[in-house]
Amino acid sequence: MRTAATLLALLLALPAAGASPAAKPASRTACDLVVVAGAALPMDAAFAVRGETAVAIRGGKILAVGDVSAIDAAYLPKERIVRAGGVLLPGFVNTHTHAAMNLLRGISNDQPLMEWLTKFIFPAEAKNVSPAFVRAGTDLACLEMIRGGTTTFADMYYYESDVAASVDKAGLRAVLGETWIDFPAPGHANLEESKNVTRAFLEKWKGHPRVTAAIAPHAPYTCSRETLQAARALADEYGAPLLTHVSETQDEQKQILEKYGKSPTAWLDEIGFLGPRLSVAHGVWLTPEDLKLLAERKVSLSHNPESNMKLGSGIAPIAAARKAGVVVGLGTDGSAGSNNDLDMLDAMDFAGKLAKVAALDPTPLTAPELLRMATIDGAKALGLDRLVGSLEPGKRADLIVVELENSHSQPVFDLPSTVVYASRAGDVSLTVVDGKILWDGKRVRTLDEAKVLAAAKEWRGKVLKSLEESGKKK
Repeated sequence: MRTAATLLALLLALPAAGASPAAKPASRTACDLVVVAGAALPMDAAFAVRGETAVAIRGGKILAVGDVSAIDAAYLPKERIVRAGGVLLPGFVNTHTHAAMNLLRGISNDQPLMEWLTKFIFPAEAKNVSPAFVRAGTDLACLEMIRGGTTTFADMYYYESDVAASVDKAGLRAVLGETWIDFPAPGHANLEESKNVTRAFLEKWKGHPRVTAAIAPHAPYTCSRETLQAARALADEYGAPLLTHVSETQDEQKQILEKYGKSPTAWLDEIGFLGPRLSVAHGVWLTPEDLKLLAERKVSLSHNPESNMKLGSGIAPIAAARKAGVVVGLGTDGSAGSNNDLDMLDAMDFAGKLAKVAALDPTPLTAPELLRMATIDGAKALGLDRLVGSLEPGKRADLIVVELENSHSQPVFDLPSTVVYASRAGDVSLTVVDGKILWDGKRVRTLDEAKVLAAAKEWRGKVLKSLEESGKKK
């Protein structure tokens, strides 16, 4: 009788993931974990689509990716996990979030960006954001991301050292940007305080294997030249990443043009802000000239299709950006109403369909391209591609399995398109980061789910009470 893995390989008509050795080794090399799946998308340079595949892991690093019999002959694992009906992938890289804002999920919907921010988000944050709020919200976000196959994310928020503590506990990988803005904000009364808080954050988390401390001036319309240049200077001093929002709305374009006589991107270049290690989010209204500048300055772009749609911001020129040479990753944005979830499978699906309807052409952003944006290109956008983003020997063992044996995925004719257009976050049955199993398909091993959800519900009551007191409740 054929196994599910054999049937899956036959259905997909895929080659094996490497040749078996000519002779069986005399002894096997000890390793921590072997993961076996019925198919694999390693997201390597050749974009190999493979049949039954195994990955051997030791010390948080991938030792080998190959044919199951070859891996079993060469390696002796402490634990062996088999997902015969699933596809093995590198973990998803979410290039733009505001993780702690999960506690404000859906607090205001169907509002333009500036109204959403000024009437609901900023007042709610002013009354509630604290280290305790940030830890509870980040725990909730990490729980969601772990179960949905996201292994790395970029964040922009306040009290990022507390965000880092939650990330460290959860076992995820992250680039965490302390937000700067030109008005008093949680933990930041002014620019001098922003610099001091961020310097301490950079020092505390320097050298952490999974947490990269970054600086995140909010946007050109909320940060002055002085603020942006100070952020760039501090980033250069530490070799740290920079994160910001750029050209999210037409109003922003108009405001910056009237104020400085240039597009936001051109103005940022004029003041010396553009450069390596910078990732900009949204870019909905980037011009061809802007795209050329971003590519020349080695600035990456985070595409957030669901947020751009939900806020009515527009459709970002992603196909044009990639053609211009800009590295583009995918992001979800925050869950407070500009998206409402952190599902990277949804982000791929929407990104592909949005590009096609915008061009009145079904060919822009193919399924393989979307998978690259969600994995290896996302890792490149955050400067982490030497470590993660593909399943290759020597890289860190950040990987997931997406189950295909379900009614909304079968039958499988084209593996990449099935993952992009048919799979759901709930199909993820395994999440591994740095060789450690975070989600085994039954429970998240690093977080107490019941406690995380109870804390979220408790904070809901506090937020509602604060809105009532400030007269902002809807």
